[in-house]
Amino acid sequence: MAVATETPFHVLAVDDSLPDRKLIERLLKTSSFQVTTVDSGSKALEFLGIHGEDSSPPVSVHEDQLEVAVNLIITDYCMPGMTGYDLLKKIKQESTSLRDIPVVIMSSENIPSRINRCLEEGADEFFLKPVRLSDMSKLKPHILKSRCKEHYQQEQHQQSDSSSNECSNTTNSSSSSENSNSRKRKAEDNEEVLPQTNRSRHS
Repeated sequence: MAVATETPFHVLAVDDSLPDRKLIERLLKTSSFQVTTVDSGSKALEFLGIHGEDSSPPVSVHEDQLEVAVNLIITDYCMPGMTGYDLLKKIKQESTSLRDIPVVIMSSENIPSRINRCLEEGADEFFLKPVRLSDMSKLKPHILKSRCKEHYQQEQHQQSDSSSNECSNTTNSSSSSENSNSRKRKAEDNEEVLPQTNRSRHS
């Protein structure tokens, strides 16, 4: 008998350091996440469908990843060109379709002002490098929270659509009843006029 397997959450990992990318990929896969890794913020934006700042070559991804939605983004803070903070701002401020995706920032420097700035800009978590396997357990709650929010927004949208349909149906029915009432009034007026014309002929 076939057992239904749960689709793993898809994480996009962004880091310009190859050893760090390999480490985060291994930790994520060990924690049963599906992983795509890129080495810059602009390539991350390209993978997400947002045009980056430079004309770098297309990101190479496996075919089975092309139609898989990204459930979480984990990015290094300090990268050449576009920093992790810049990537965070582009996702949260410039993309209505991606702003609800949780973003986790990683950094080897424990600078409170940097951490606070990222959290204020919308980051869901801030990890200090080296990232540990225990950190991976903090990712899933953010993904589940994001999914609950997404489902709630979809339900609200469906409810607003149904209520607008009800309003239009009510308007149509009221206008049709008004039309029938006006037709009745015209018929009654005609009936009142006819006897008067008949009386004038006899006289």
